[in-house]
Amino acid sequence: MNEGTPRVADFDAVIVGAGFAGIYALYRLRAMGLTVRCLEAADDVGGTWYWNRYPGARCDVESMSYSYSFSPELEREWVWTERYASQGEILRYLQHVVDRFSLRPLIRFNTRLRQATLNESSGRWSLRTDTGEQLTARFVVMATGCLSEPRLPSIPGLQDFEGRIFQTSRWPREEIDFSGQRVGVIGTGSSGIQCIPLIAAQAKHLTVFQRTPNFSVPAHNRPLDPSARQELMDNYPPFRKALRESFTSLAPDAPLPSAMELSAQEREQRYGAAWKEGGIRLLFCVSDTIVSKPANDTLVSFLHERIREIVKDREVAERLLPKTHPLGTKRMCVDTDYYATFNRSNVTLVDLRATPVVGANRHSVRTRAAEFPLDSLVLATGFDAMTGALLAIDVRGRSGRRLADEWRNGPRTYLGVSVAGFPNLFMITGPGSPSVISNMVISIEQHVEFVAELIGTMRARGVDTVEAQAGAQEEWVAHVAAVASGTLFPQADSWYMGANIPGKPRVFLPYVGGVGPYRLKCQEVAMAGYAGFDFRS
Repeated sequence: MNEGTPRVADFDAVIVGAGFAGIYALYRLRAMGLTVRCLEAADDVGGTWYWNRYPGARCDVESMSYSYSFSPELEREWVWTERYASQGEILRYLQHVVDRFSLRPLIRFNTRLRQATLNESSGRWSLRTDTGEQLTARFVVMATGCLSEPRLPSIPGLQDFEGRIFQTSRWPREEIDFSGQRVGVIGTGSSGIQCIPLIAAQAKHLTVFQRTPNFSVPAHNRPLDPSARQELMDNYPPFRKALRESFTSLAPDAPLPSAMELSAQEREQRYGAAWKEGGIRLLFCVSDTIVSKPANDTLVSFLHERIREIVKDREVAERLLPKTHPLGTKRMCVDTDYYATFNRSNVTLVDLRATPVVGANRHSVRTRAAEFPLDSLVLATGFDAMTGALLAIDVRGRSGRRLADEWRNGPRTYLGVSVAGFPNLFMITGPGSPSVISNMVISIEQHVEFVAELIGTMRARGVDTVEAQAGAQEEWVAHVAAVASGTLFPQADSWYMGANIPGKPRVFLPYVGGVGPYRLKCQEVAMAGYAGFDFRS
């Protein structure tokens, strides 16, 4: 090697990202005897639970099911404290997992993958990081996360603002005290809805800039009852199995009535019980919420009335009512005292549909109608979901084909795992899989296991590469679109559709055919010798 030539490190597999997906992929592939390196942009593990440290950051899936199932010992020794775990508790859990299974030495922190190029003659991937490190790998596993590439608003003059600017998705480690400050929050998606009540309780005045009202339901978060928690821990295997085989992966399947088969009084009772219980199960308390507009409208009316009951100012309440999309077609939020926060005298709601933001200056944000002096500004403006983190990497497959070009009109995958023309490149919960419409940890485990078993089959057959067949990929893309078209999802300008990113193709990104049915499809593919995949030497 010539002096000055960078050393190239060779691995069987390189995993990109050290959140839930990357950690489990690292555990599984190492257990198969592969040499593995994980690349992580942050200085610690956690993925979304590392970056999203904003006040009130909390999971909207119940903690007892939002956890790994691969280790009975891990299940027994980790004791969750709350119904919905906080960011800090989930981060501590992932740090514990990494250290318990001695995975930390296999992770290269503060390292972001910039380029991945297939060497067709060797069948290996050449990788380059932002630190200048070069690696090669037989397999590349993209565990980059579905909600990890932040979206920043384009506001003229924002760079001149002299107050502090915070991003919910890149929140600093130190505790931020907003006491005595005039604070603005832009965005009322999940992150905004979680942080707004806590910021309002501190700030001298809070201005909430809302473009689109979102549906939110109370979490009714609480400490876990020790006896109920232990009972579930003692019965984890059948509980996990029921979730994996269920449609939503959020709760075991149960017979549900159609909303339209119930009387108005029966609907009110059912919806009221779900509201009192809290959490996103309200969306699934009848069978046809997401496929029938009349059924959806009944639940929308119920939620509108709850908002009107909570918010005392009639005009403010009306501005908080979502009216432009069916319930559930945008991510349904789970909150603690969100709507009640607008009863505070120190909170102002600004409707950006009526009066859009036109710019910022040193001390203020301006709308078409008014100027709002601020000391701090919080940007809760979401993500370039599902494809953003993947396309931020320059990925080049056969004949130098760029993944960004292949996906110019929307992502094309087989099962959300593999892309034709990109052998030995795997995505965990990629576009075309249940991913963000599911309990992410359940979907992550299923994908990692599918990929690990596929690699094991390759090794058993003595072949070098595997990739999706173009025909199977196109059939799957068409199936994903067809299933979505039978629902109400396409009626919303949501990040599920890529509508929050200017110029992004309007394509429904996840698969809504159900977690259990999707799992069965993957099992059928495997049992048929991995039908739809090409194995090559």
